[in-house]
Amino acid sequence: MKGSRLHALALVLGSLAACRPAGGSSAPAVLVDDAGERIRLAAPPGRIVSLNPTTTELLFALGAGPRLVGRSNACDYPPRAAAVPSLGGGFPPAVEAVVGARPDLVVLYHSAGNAAAAARLRELGIPVLRLRTDRLADVARAARMLGKATGAAAAGDSIADRLEMALAAERAVRRDSPDRLPALLLAWDQPVIALGAGSFVSELVELAGGRNVFADVPAPSAPVSLEAIAERAPAVVLLVGSEIPGLEHRPEWRVLPAVRAGRLLRLTESSSNRPSPRAPEAIRALRARLAALTSDSTSGDPR
Repeated sequence: MKGSRLHALALVLGSLAACRPAGGSSAPAVLVDDAGERIRLAAPPGRIVSLNPTTTELLFALGAGPRLVGRSNACDYPPRAAAVPSLGGGFPPAVEAVVGARPDLVVLYHSAGNAAAAARLRELGIPVLRLRTDRLADVARAARMLGKATGAAAAGDSIADRLEMALAAERAVRRDSPDRLPALLLAWDQPVIALGAGSFVSELVELAGGRNVFADVPAPSAPVSLEAIAERAPAVVLLVGSEIPGLEHRPEWRVLPAVRAGRLLRLTESSSNRPSPRAPEAIRALRARLAALTSDSTSGDPR
């Protein structure tokens, strides 16, 4: 009998150990998020809701994927994320659905649209961590913050360090590239929305050897006219996040030589549509595509 109780106790202790993050710490964590809110976590959270694709991807990279009990419908990477219950959109979140998941930490994108939901969750006693993930530099910072929040600070630092080193290497390649392909980063066509310098996609393009023709627009995106686009003479049109079918056949767009020549690239991969640890791979893939496009256009073989 005594042996049976000891065996049962060993199983319970083993299960508890398995739930702890590898190499993690149970010491209290005090964090200040991008909204300026102070969050105190007495122990690493065991039930996490992440409604931001970037932070969901980072949580899996940190080894905290098994602790996710809710995600947004846009959180589709890694593939294992599909097994996490979707709680709908994350801008703003459905508070009732989030509360129903019984989280002890909620991770939200920091925006004015999520402020009310964050305040309501805090009123209910649920810690909320709001992180802005707009630029490539935000990914390393978020990795470190989430590492501390989940008791995996060493893993967070490692992810951040590797990413920063890889991006530094890509910037070095950029310095050695004198010719930059002028590119229109088109997010939508009705109305026409172009991405500006405030978008991380603009960072990807610049590091891949392109030049955003609307890099003088500091905002992440802005409405523009076809006339303004024609004046800036993009050599390639990058369709970001949306297929926009049939664009190359529409008369109003065929005034652009790049469209008439079929120099359109579709950036629909998730690595090109959100800041993530995969950014260096996305930069290298885009660099190869732009180089191939340049080679085809100079050889008289338009795409």
